[in-house]
Amino acid sequence: MTKHDSVLLTKTCVTNAKPGAERLYIWDRDLPGFGLRVEPTGVKSFVVKYRADGGGRSAPQRMMTIGRFGPLTAELARRQAKTILGGAVAGTDRAAELQAKRRELKMAALIDLYEKEGCFIQRGTRQGDPMKPRTKKNTLARLRNHVVPLLGNKRVTEINAGDIERFFQDVATGKTKMDEKRGPRTRIIVRGGAGGARKVLQDLSAVFSFAKRRRLVDDNPCQTAAVRRTANQRTRALSLDELKRLGGALDELEQEGANKKALNIARLWALTGCRHMEVATLKWSEVNLEEGLLELDDSKTGRSVRPLGIAAQTLLAELAKAKDPRSSYVFPAERGNGYFQGTKRYWVRAIKKAELHGVTPHTLRHTMGSTATSTGEPLALTGAILGHANPRSTAIYAHVQRDPSKRAANRVSKKIAAALIGDNSTNENKHSKKKMVPSDQNTDELVRALQQCLAAGGPAAEKIHRALSDHKF
Repeated sequence: MTKHDSVLLTKTCVTNAKPGAERLYIWDRDLPGFGLRVEPTGVKSFVVKYRADGGGRSAPQRMMTIGRFGPLTAELARRQAKTILGGAVAGTDRAAELQAKRRELKMAALIDLYEKEGCFIQRGTRQGDPMKPRTKKNTLARLRNHVVPLLGNKRVTEINAGDIERFFQDVATGKTKMDEKRGPRTRIIVRGGAGGARKVLQDLSAVFSFAKRRRLVDDNPCQTAAVRRTANQRTRALSLDELKRLGGALDELEQEGANKKALNIARLWALTGCRHMEVATLKWSEVNLEEGLLELDDSKTGRSVRPLGIAAQTLLAELAKAKDPRSSYVFPAERGNGYFQGTKRYWVRAIKKAELHGVTPHTLRHTMGSTATSTGEPLALTGAILGHANPRSTAIYAHVQRDPSKRAANRVSKKIAAALIGDNSTNENKHSKKKMVPSDQNTDELVRALQQCLAAGGPAAEKIHRALSDHKF
């Protein structure tokens, strides 16, 4: 904890307060006991400090949080601090009263409080940032659909590890399962199961961690509960033969008149290894064709820069020629101003046609990583391609340079693109003759060759095939 010389806490002062390596307190010059707490993450909250029982050095000292800066202004916080400090002189211990009241909270009420004050990222590079709206919505839905029915009427201080274990088993066995229609356009489907139990346990643990920081509970019972917290590691990835079948299925659907946006989204999943929504919601402002990069403004891990292989770059360059000037999205919606959201039904048809039942779009992300590592790409380059931001891997990925990661993306996506279009040239024996074009020295020549291919016409897959089969990068 670091103290700061007293200053007049104004909006400008609070806004300009910089976080440090430790928690920082800045005390107001005019109102003793009123202060600002600045977390190392940058989160700023107003606090008030006083002596209980009317004051005196022997009286216990209380520290009370008034509220977070942003929703609460410095002036409003000052007024509340005056009320609390005035009550303390008269013998009113607001902090103790609030603490006692909150200890009577039931689980349902705690979840309501968590929605208002606790939906923030708790760890990683984005610690302290608000949850994204979609993440917050899904998190609260899980808590209200599973936790409230089973634990909602229990006081938070009464819930122990045994309660958590029973809760976990009840969710896993489908006790909270529900399929209910609410209103003309709303249908609530809750499945539960082992996977759902593990996910909601993570959410519930975050709620108890929030309650512990607010001193509403003494410990987090989720941390000591004897439950299995992780599933078996997913290792499913497509082989090159399976990719060939998938590519053939996508081509067949295109010939049958399927929506090209949906098919090209699927192709970009395979060629980039990006997450489902990273491609679906991709904007032209995030596509840097000149440098061969995707510069994602808001991925799962925040801002992320990904190298593009030549195959993905070529496909995006072709899409750019026909982009809709009225929309900022690479794949705009058929109606309205949003992004295209009709990929699911075409994906189902594609994997059925390719006989790849159970394969999801995320399988293609695993495929990119698996193909990279199996062909000898270093883990650091694989991480750069996939845009990993796991704190445990930061030391590995932090030093990756753009040029080698782009070359790695080229090498990996070449194999995937060749498989998608049914190219067998990658399996030729070592005595076969290939046209060699070193990528480091002849990138411009390769791009010109690809542009010539695009100008020649024909299906997109044929263009990519011709370019890839004639050049090695």
